[in-house]
Amino acid sequence: MNDKRYWIGFNLIKGIGAVRMQALIHHFGDLEDAWNAKPAELSQAGLGLKVIERIVQAREQVDLEKVWKKIESQNIHILTWEDESYPQRLKEIDQPPPVLYLRGDYLPDDLFAVAIVGTRRATPYGRQITEELASFLAAHGITVVSGLARGIDAIAHQTALKAGGRTIGVLGSGVDKIYPPEHRALADKMIESGAIVSDYAPGTPPDATNFPPRNRIISGLSLAVVVI
Repeated sequence: MNDKRYWIGFNLIKGIGAVRMQALIHHFGDLEDAWNAKPAELSQAGLGLKVIERIVQAREQVDLEKVWKKIESQNIHILTWEDESYPQRLKEIDQPPPVLYLRGDYLPDDLFAVAIVGTRRATPYGRQITEELASFLAAHGITVVSGLARGIDAIAHQTALKAGGRTIGVLGSGVDKIYPPEHRALADKMIESGAIVSDYAPGTPPDATNFPPRNRIISGLSLAVVVI
């Protein structure tokens, strides 16, 4: 079985983040052995009882083969810490996401990126500044990163595309759950000239608690963050 399926399996379990994933890899050597480990062995890796119970439950309920086939059918790419194409700058943040779900392409040139984020209720001046900055960056080969939200985020993505540049959207939901829904057409264009990215598994609906954590990915992908 493809090793990435075990990464996905653990990513589906509440309480398994960067720290615990690293602990599992360190203790077992690979995530396949960790997935098949006995509760006592998981305890030796430093996991608590509640997390171990969730792992056991997930192994009983989740068909990793079926999950993998569904992801493949949706043209979703998986990047893990072990992939050379995993964004290098993102690895440098505190607790980088172990798994990234991607629609589109992350290219080496995307290492040169600037994030533009801001209010959902953009003023005319805010729109003007966003358009000027995003257009300038895109024209000079700098990838524009934002969160695909209403307002400034959408303006930044749209302007980068209009200028012929690349743009990446980081979601607070699965990459198959575009939010807000009126941005689906925009997301499709971004997939052709950039990517949409999330560390939330496909099928994850948008939730208010998901958006603040995703901001670490926006900043982690970027040389600088401009807040408008």
